[in-house]
Amino acid sequence: MDNYTSTIIFVGSFAIIALASKQIGAFFTRYNLPLISGFLFAGILVGPFVLNLVPHEALENLHFVDEISLAFIAFAAGSELYLKELRSRFKSITWVTAGLVLATFTLGSTAVFLLSDFIPFTQSMSASNRLAVAILAGAILVARSPSSAIAIVNELRAKGPFTQTVMGVTVIMDVVVIILFAINSEIADALLTNLNVNAGFVALLLGELSLSLVLGYLLGRFIHFVLSLNFNSHLKAGILLLLGYSVFIASALVRNFSYANLSNELLLEPLLICMISSFVVINWSPHRDEMLSILHDVGPAIYIAFFTLTGASLSLDVLAKTWPIALTLFFVRLFSIFIGSLSGGTIAREPMRHNLVSWMAFVTQAGVGLGLAKEVAVEFPEFGQDFATIIISIIVLNQIVGPPFFKWVISYVKEAHPRGETSFDGRRDALIFGTDHQALAVARQLKAHGWQIKFACTDAACATWNDAESPMHLLPSIDLDSLQAIGAAQADAIVAMLTDEENYQLCELFYEHYGTEPMVVRLNDLANLERFQKLGALTVDPGTATIGLLEQFVRSPSTASLLLAMNGEQQMVDIVVRDPDLHGMALRDLHLPLDTLIVSVHRKGHAIVSHGYTRLKAGDKVTVIGSPESLEAVILKFEA
Repeated sequence: MDNYTSTIIFVGSFAIIALASKQIGAFFTRYNLPLISGFLFAGILVGPFVLNLVPHEALENLHFVDEISLAFIAFAAGSELYLKELRSRFKSITWVTAGLVLATFTLGSTAVFLLSDFIPFTQSMSASNRLAVAILAGAILVARSPSSAIAIVNELRAKGPFTQTVMGVTVIMDVVVIILFAINSEIADALLTNLNVNAGFVALLLGELSLSLVLGYLLGRFIHFVLSLNFNSHLKAGILLLLGYSVFIASALVRNFSYANLSNELLLEPLLICMISSFVVINWSPHRDEMLSILHDVGPAIYIAFFTLTGASLSLDVLAKTWPIALTLFFVRLFSIFIGSLSGGTIAREPMRHNLVSWMAFVTQAGVGLGLAKEVAVEFPEFGQDFATIIISIIVLNQIVGPPFFKWVISYVKEAHPRGETSFDGRRDALIFGTDHQALAVARQLKAHGWQIKFACTDAACATWNDAESPMHLLPSIDLDSLQAIGAAQADAIVAMLTDEENYQLCELFYEHYGTEPMVVRLNDLANLERFQKLGALTVDPGTATIGLLEQFVRSPSTASLLLAMNGEQQMVDIVVRDPDLHGMALRDLHLPLDTLIVSVHRKGHAIVSHGYTRLKAGDKVTVIGSPESLEAVILKFEA
């Protein structure tokens, strides 16, 4: 079998393994473990040391997957550095970044050098070679994880000066670490090949970095041209990955040619070139949103392939011997982060209360750190794979410990704004903000289905309201005290029909303090749609809704009639599972009325493809269709 055929077979086999890895990663998230840990675990299982489904020969044939993934990771790192978002906290970001880089690199490199007598692959090395390994490790330990930080910030809806500084430092750190790694990689190569580090070497190093920057800028302009073409987004994504892979191929060709024909080996850092190109597109191109969209869409597949292959590449025999080293370096890194963030924050005159705990926000590591570890394995094959195994084990520890630390510190500085806890008193209450004819029509419909209605408004003219069954409350201002005064905590749903700004203030208060679902908003300006969507509010634009319903009546009249409750025989409702006896029960065992049908199950904001063996959990939101009488029986069964 020739090499080309075997590569095709390995790629096909690995694609199937990657699909399984995706499911294993999803399984890990159910227990609040990082997604990438699941991918790494899957890779370890199929690797040469366990099941051997991906043998050493396959790893060599799949090397191009690593390079495509590394190019993508560099593109993603550059895309995070959007200068306009960093200006407001530039002083604090600069000092904290400087403190973290100096402390982590210095202490990390020193620790690796001092521990080199206990690391199997460095024991036989000379002092200069051990120093080369130490500075490579020190550079990688500096790396952070913007993707993990962004996910936590979005989850907690964190905002404030502390969060701004942390995000700015985390984002810019990936740029710094790639540049630092490029410099250290050159120095390490000189130390390992006994090249004199003199003025000529420094000039060569500066020349190589300058050339990498220029090539990165030119690549960025070419990507700008590609994005301006009227191509399908999938084709553009493919071209982007091909360009990134080409950078790695070109870098290897230049290195081999210079080694064979020139007096000095010319090293161009492909990660730096790709990162700079993405940075150029994001900051000086009208295609920023399209670039981010492509990276977002391609990212999941790339990360699955990269982390699974990384897990398969781990040298478990080395890890078994060096896990105490990895654990020691993990704690050294934590200590260095504490020193760096404390000193940087103090110089920037940040509150000492923040400086003492800010280290918790900088622990996470993921894509860039793993990418650099793999880069060492590629550039220094003599020891690179063993080196990568130790570094990856440290990164996994950081990724497991980091997110809980980050969540705690965001809450500690009081910049978290998560959804509040809901409560149910056995009665369905709706709070309607507004008094126009549409608000009254909504109230009549909800009353017909057994809802208790309260009205609220901000206009003094509503003081003349006279309806004993649906009391009106005048809000002197839209704040928490005013809402508490009208018993807003008891509302199971709100309908906001005021101005967009008033509606947003209401939704934000209900989201943070009461966790109310659903929050329905009549939208006045479509430009505000995204703000409400981030709060999970359901928005209705009257004009767009009318067009949509007319279209639905043409395509499926029966469905449209059902949605509008025009068919008196059948209706559709959402019911929250509150009866603890139903927790863990399969749908097929519920014994519901024969004329009802469970359409969907939503759990923690995600739709579940339901079938007879789907098991309910407390808090699930179940959509049921049936006759009004049968639906009442289902509501009693689920909410008892």
